[in-house]
Amino acid sequence: MRFAYTWVMESTLETAINEWHESVNDGDLRRSAGAVGDPVVVLGPKGAGPITSGQFADWVDRSGIRLKPRSWHPVSDRLMVVEEDATWPESEGPTRVATVFRVAEGKVTAALRLPDLKSALELAYICREMAATE
Repeated sequence: MRFAYTWVMESTLETAINEWHESVNDGDLRRSAGAVGDPVVVLGPKGAGPITSGQFADWVDRSGIRLKPRSWHPVSDRLMVVEEDATWPESEGPTRVATVFRVAEGKVTAALRLPDLKSALELAYICREMAATE
């Protein structure tokens, strides 16, 4: 029974995160807005905080970012760290980053991009422990 629960838990996380990646990578603004909660909490080099799903779609459009998942690291039933290769229209090649994703009700409700896997995993474990003590 534990196997079945784990598979369902990871499947829900993976489905939402895959939809996020596919919509962002396709530059599909409507689909990107639908892949995230409203609001969605973001973290990146230009700031952090909650934004609306429409603002998220605007960011997808402005940034032109593409993120290719490389490794998946489940942290809890709602948290996953994904190591990715990021490219932008002006970049000469990919940059390795890692994103902490939080998922609720089939949508990404947080996407916290960090410069490396170690930093992302550390943040994800802190988030998990904070949630456990609420």
